[in-house]
Amino acid sequence: MTAPRTSFDNRAYWERRLREHYSLAGVGYLRLGRRFNEWMYRVRGDVFDRVVGALREEGSGKREAAEWAGRSVLDVGAGTGFYVDRWQRLGAHVTGLDLTDVAVAELTRCFPAGQFVRADIGKPLDMVPLAPTSFDAVSAFDVLFHIVDDAEYARAFLNIAALLKPGGWFIWSDNFLRHPTERVTHQVSRTLAESTRCVEAAGFEVMDRVPMFVLMNYPADTTSRLTRAAWTAMVAPAALAEPIGWALGALLYPFERGLVRAKRESPSTELMVCRKRGGR
Repeated sequence: MTAPRTSFDNRAYWERRLREHYSLAGVGYLRLGRRFNEWMYRVRGDVFDRVVGALREEGSGKREAAEWAGRSVLDVGAGTGFYVDRWQRLGAHVTGLDLTDVAVAELTRCFPAGQFVRADIGKPLDMVPLAPTSFDAVSAFDVLFHIVDDAEYARAFLNIAALLKPGGWFIWSDNFLRHPTERVTHQVSRTLAESTRCVEAAGFEVMDRVPMFVLMNYPADTTSRLTRAAWTAMVAPAALAEPIGWALGALLYPFERGLVRAKRESPSTELMVCRKRGGR
């Protein structure tokens, strides 16, 4: 895996974007507006609750539901704190890591029970105040595909593995393409094979992979121009005005909620559940 040369300043891009749009739209699909993104995040929350609720631990000779109360969780790319809130509702002690000063400042203000650190998960963490093997779980939702440098992408998994306890959970999302990697300025959609190699090389076992979206998010995992054009036309009204975005999201949400439960493969973003080897 060879890292392409790039002059893209990831941190500067996100500092500017979140300073101008500190909202679910700012950390989501900006062009589609705040209200449509709120429906998209409702889908993400549904999938998070279902998947995390289904995790099982070995105990007393049987597999028991994972208990998160009092557990230590790191949320990578914490952004506006959507998943910080989700983890805290489960009773976890949450540390949030974000690339930007603006996010760390807002997160610290909004979630006084949490700890928030500015760091780049794709860079060395020697100076970051996070102890090795100190977390029971790490989450990174819609984050790692924004690491455009391939070497830093691979390092991110090594860093996450180093922070997790043996047997700890790593739950993350990406586009997991079945066709060649696609690159734009601030995002790289890598292949399922490449992402799987990275997590396995870092010491993880892939436990599950499920759709996070089928209908409402961009169908990155298709080469069909017709499918991509149809999706673009379907969501285009959301960009016209916030009330239209709300109505379109409300219309699509029940269909999306059913589809992500019914299907095993998705043309869009999927969630992967991994476990660090050595703890079971």
